[in-house]
Amino acid sequence: MSIINPSGKEIFSVTTELCGRPLTLEVNRVGFRTTGSVLVRYGDTVVLGSAQVGSRPVQLDYFPLSIDYEERFYAAGKISGSRFIKREGRPSDEAVLIGRLIDRPIRPLFPKGYRQEVQVVATVLSMDPDFRPDVVAMIAASSALMLTGTPFDGPVAGLRVGRVNGEFKAFLTPEERAHSDLDLVVAGIESGITMVEAGAKEVSEEVIVDAMAWAHQMMQPAIALQRELAAKVAPAAREYELVLPDETIQQTADEWVDGKLGEKIRRPYPERNEVVNEIRWAFHEAMAEKLGLSAEEYSEVRDEYDEAFTLALHKDVRRGIVEDNMRPDGRKLTEIRPLSSEVGLLPRAHGSSLFTRGVTQGMNIVTLAPLSYAQLVDTMEVNDGERRYMHHYNAPGYTVGEVKRMGSPGRREIGHGYLAERALTPVLPSEEDFPYAIRSVTEI
Repeated sequence: MSIINPSGKEIFSVTTELCGRPLTLEVNRVGFRTTGSVLVRYGDTVVLGSAQVGSRPVQLDYFPLSIDYEERFYAAGKISGSRFIKREGRPSDEAVLIGRLIDRPIRPLFPKGYRQEVQVVATVLSMDPDFRPDVVAMIAASSALMLTGTPFDGPVAGLRVGRVNGEFKAFLTPEERAHSDLDLVVAGIESGITMVEAGAKEVSEEVIVDAMAWAHQMMQPAIALQRELAAKVAPAAREYELVLPDETIQQTADEWVDGKLGEKIRRPYPERNEVVNEIRWAFHEAMAEKLGLSAEEYSEVRDEYDEAFTLALHKDVRRGIVEDNMRPDGRKLTEIRPLSSEVGLLPRAHGSSLFTRGVTQGMNIVTLAPLSYAQLVDTMEVNDGERRYMHHYNAPGYTVGEVKRMGSPGRREIGHGYLAERALTPVLPSEEDFPYAIRSVTEI
């Protein structure tokens, strides 16, 4: 007996072939209270993609989209190896990275000014041990969004591409991944590629370009299948209102800044930021005077005028790059900031360096220890794994001139640390030649 859908909706699915296996998208079996939910099956991997959309815009100056990738130990038929905590807790670093991987190609496909809260959760319910489930989760997230009726300009699909015996292949087995000289994730829409993340053992640029083209071609069945599902479900379009400045206000802002930006603010970033802030304050004073409003009265419309000023500033930046071939800080497109570096800064650290590019600085500290200090990894995908090389990244608020609460590493810090780790791992000496655990910390 099948599940009874409380709304009386028929449980149905659509199927296509993706890279030699059936890919199935199913709706109306689970997730009755969500805005959109899809069960995605590929091999023995099953991922539930759920999307929930808020009913009205929120008063924020950014799009409140959150995308989470949820690992479940039971999906791999295992129980956590911790002696004290057996249920899933905070996401593993790998889950954070995959959540960011799914987020990046999806976020730009919503219109500017969209402010409804959108939460997407991709939960791995069953994991085929023959391949990683990350891009299946990406398809699940995109499929769920396609059923929400939001202005999502999808669908999105992705593939993780390796190279075995000189041939590109997706959904590699663990053994094939170990021998592959390429680990490339490509995501895109029907008309083009929207996100690339690569790791490789020093392959040529030509190989990377060919792999991207191969991946985009091979992911097309998954994109077409999502369109087929959305056409069958036919979700009602949800009403929404873009939070953008009034056209009259935007025109007023554009006219006011005319002649005040351009070359006059193309300076090194710290100096540029101060000048822009002075112009911004002058703009608000001029607008309050023009409207005949007191400071308290103007505060009610200040945000909208501030948004208009910011958009005018962005137009000036784009104009400078496209028409004048100049960066916002006055550099030409072919000109880099001054670079400098030094080593041996910290007397008690095993290794330390300071790299400076313009006003951006990264201090890196390396610590060595016996191999017994390698990090044990126990996640849904990894059993008894070890990380001999660990790269951590810290960027407090003061590094960008802001006041921020200090806390545990966020998704961005975790992501940047792993990007550095991924880049350096292929060129590290082997464990046999250098039998040490290595921890590298980058302090921005």
